[in-house]
Amino acid sequence: MDHVLLLLLWTSEPVRLVGGDSYCAGTLEMKHKGEWRPVDGFRWTMKEAAVVCRVLDCGSAVSIGQKRISSILSVWGIRSNCVRTGSALRECVTSSHSTLTLNFVCLDSVRLLNGTGPCSGRLEVRSNQSNQGWSSVCEADFDQQDAEVVCRELGCGAPSALQGALYGEVEAPFWSEEFMCGGHESALLDCRSSDLARTTCSPGKAVGLTCSESEGFRLVGGDTHCAGRLELKHEGDCRSMDGSYWTLKIAAVVCTELDCGSAISTVQREESSERLTWGINSNCVHSGSAVRDCVSPSYSSFYLDLTCSDSFRLLNGTGLCSGRLEVRSNQSNQRWFSVCEADFDQQDAEVVCRELGCGAPTALQGALYGEVEAPVWSRDFQCGGNESALLDCRSSDSARTTCSPGKAVGLTCSEPVRLVGGDSRCAGKLELKHEGEWRPVGGFRWTLKEAAVICRELDCGSAVSIQECEESSERLVWGIDSDCLLSGFGLRECVTFHELYTFIQNLTCSDSVRLLNGTKLCSGRLEVKSNQFNHFNQWWSSVCEADFDQQDAEVVCRELGCGAPSALQGALYGEVEAPLWSKEFQCGGNESALLDCRSSGSARTTCSPGKAVGLTCSEPIRLVGGDTRCAGRLELKHEGEWRPVDEFDWTLKDAAVVCRELDCGSAVSILQTQESSEIPVFWINSQCLQSGFALRECVMSSTNDYEIFSGILNIICTDLLLQPVISVDGVSHVGQQGSQVVKGFSFTISCSIHPQYPGGFFQLIFTSSFSNAEHNYTQPAVNHSARFLFHAAEPTHQGNYTCVYQVYVFSLNFSSESQRLSVSVSDPTVFFLKVVALPLTLLLLSAALYMYYKATRGQMFNRQEDTELVNYPLGVGAAEEEGDVLGVHLTSGEI
Repeated sequence: MDHVLLLLLWTSEPVRLVGGDSYCAGTLEMKHKGEWRPVDGFRWTMKEAAVVCRVLDCGSAVSIGQKRISSILSVWGIRSNCVRTGSALRECVTSSHSTLTLNFVCLDSVRLLNGTGPCSGRLEVRSNQSNQGWSSVCEADFDQQDAEVVCRELGCGAPSALQGALYGEVEAPFWSEEFMCGGHESALLDCRSSDLARTTCSPGKAVGLTCSESEGFRLVGGDTHCAGRLELKHEGDCRSMDGSYWTLKIAAVVCTELDCGSAISTVQREESSERLTWGINSNCVHSGSAVRDCVSPSYSSFYLDLTCSDSFRLLNGTGLCSGRLEVRSNQSNQRWFSVCEADFDQQDAEVVCRELGCGAPTALQGALYGEVEAPVWSRDFQCGGNESALLDCRSSDSARTTCSPGKAVGLTCSEPVRLVGGDSRCAGKLELKHEGEWRPVGGFRWTLKEAAVICRELDCGSAVSIQECEESSERLVWGIDSDCLLSGFGLRECVTFHELYTFIQNLTCSDSVRLLNGTKLCSGRLEVKSNQFNHFNQWWSSVCEADFDQQDAEVVCRELGCGAPSALQGALYGEVEAPLWSKEFQCGGNESALLDCRSSGSARTTCSPGKAVGLTCSEPIRLVGGDTRCAGRLELKHEGEWRPVDEFDWTLKDAAVVCRELDCGSAVSILQTQESSEIPVFWINSQCLQSGFALRECVMSSTNDYEIFSGILNIICTDLLLQPVISVDGVSHVGQQGSQVVKGFSFTISCSIHPQYPGGFFQLIFTSSFSNAEHNYTQPAVNHSARFLFHAAEPTHQGNYTCVYQVYVFSLNFSSESQRLSVSVSDPTVFFLKVVALPLTLLLLSAALYMYYKATRGQMFNRQEDTELVNYPLGVGAAEEEGDVLGVHLTSGEI
């Protein structure tokens, strides 16, 4: 059905900076839901600041600061991860309260575009007079001293590259003056200039500028330059880094920048009072941005002690516990060396894995993580296996200077993770060994997405459930950054804190069924593993379509906690992989697990290409209580139960995921309704949802099913209205090309819609095929319909008609468009011939044929009676009969 919906929305970004020296500096405020409020200053970085400066048509972002106020304010919170995905600011807003506001400084006259960071890009300049546009600058009008001034104005280091076309071609208009800076000025527009009246610039000659980074990390107070208290020089100010939210994965980036080895440990230490620090936005780092781009101002009493190895590192691995081994002497000014397999064995690997804090080595093989790079380590390690560091091991000089291709040491250490206290090794309380100690993992509201990472790491099946279990007393736990985990890193790499906690994560993974390569947890290529043998003798097997049917699929979807199967097709999620499951499943459809079904041996060893079972289960969500299926209270079925979803922290961006999954267009509004009493609800991790995951995958584990902080979530999608119906009266003919009316005669176009909301109006849009002009007619909706009368059809009325119903509900204008109706106008003469003359002619012809048929049939009947009298005379002999007949024939022949 061709269904087009038009939504009238104001889409501009209502933001402003107030109280500053210019339009481009001050406290950030935003207007949302008709109300101006300050924006919460928590964890903003220069990345988000650049977005605001761009929205305000200001120059580059120069600084961002927090302002602490004495009382709690109602503020608008902006989710930074939402902004970094390219969403509009208004899509990322949540209501909040805070004592921190944001102060921005954007340049009002200089900016760098299309660069890799804030200190690179194509230069554009604007006069600080009002109503001026941005202008590119030609190389001929800009030199090294001018570049030094721009880099200083941006808060960057000295210029390192000044070259045209580095960051895109020149764009009009052009700056018409030549800059003549001395190099000491604080701003480019403070420089002298000469008027050139330039209007063109040769291709590739627009100024592209790269400034060096004036900022950097350092470790102070440690035993080596690779250990100590972490400090950062940022925006000209050297401060300690806030110790909150750091993981080994972020620390590894800093270790690399300092030319140290692998990250070994991060320790949060506390001082007696709060002080100005630099905070880190971990989400920003995990999304791939440089660490310094993810720094935000902070007040904290915590600082970070970081230890990097100064003698070895693993490169190009999938995590901190894998990669190609490189070693260097702990003497100063040493280079990094690759290690040859011939000089490294299993006991040496055990020492390296232990020094990293990883589990036992699981793979020791050359070329796993790239080819050998020069130079090559010249000694043969001879570890006993119990040493605490690789360089503590004995070694002998091998005088090696080269290593054969594929022979550089590639090492994989296991991740020290386990589930304990459950019915199988794939269920139970999650524990992690970190810094030499096994502890439970104390996560706050994890989702199935995090659980899936653990299940995969343990070689279990799909994640089925996750719960927070409360212990009787507090105990030391490892805290995990879930965003880090969802970015593909190992559990140990994502440890953020260790503290006393009472809530422990309990996971259940399937031990016999999993879906691989799917877009969500409820889709993928099916693999099965028997649960009858010791797990060391098990392997995952693909299943052939011939051994699997719809009832089997229903069991798998139910076992995984998903909805009914919506697609069962081979090759949807990759080709079959060996080995193959050797039995045919014969489920009744009501079993709770696939391996509970009957099966018969198929002795299958091969499966045709494209015939491996690919399964898609539906997502159990709905909007209820509204007038259509595209508006109402959001409900989700999870772990066998339908519940509403809590409204806390939802944005239009999150709601858009729901509308899209329900095939209801885009999101219009999110509302909350308060319940009279507490009811069970599901809480959704909105960051998980915005990363492209399904609603059910983002349900957060909770110990209290009856918490409601801000009400039940109601969503309105753009496909709120049903489609209007369009029809025409006074039609002379209906065909495949549309309806036909007669010139000079009246006709009526009727618009109607199923009753949903009172009032509204219909707009009839007519596009004439005679003149190609568009005409609009409007009438109020009376009883949800309207009639548009045309007194006399003319050729200009020929064309396409569409009804558009418009109504104002939920403080918004909605409109829904009907299907198109084609109308042609015929001449009255043609109408008379077609409608009167032709039917009358056909009627007369039919009557004539009928009369002719009757006359002919009567004549034939009379002739038949005469024949019967001749052939069957009463009492006449055969000879007489023959003669009489001959006589009749002769007589007839004479006539």
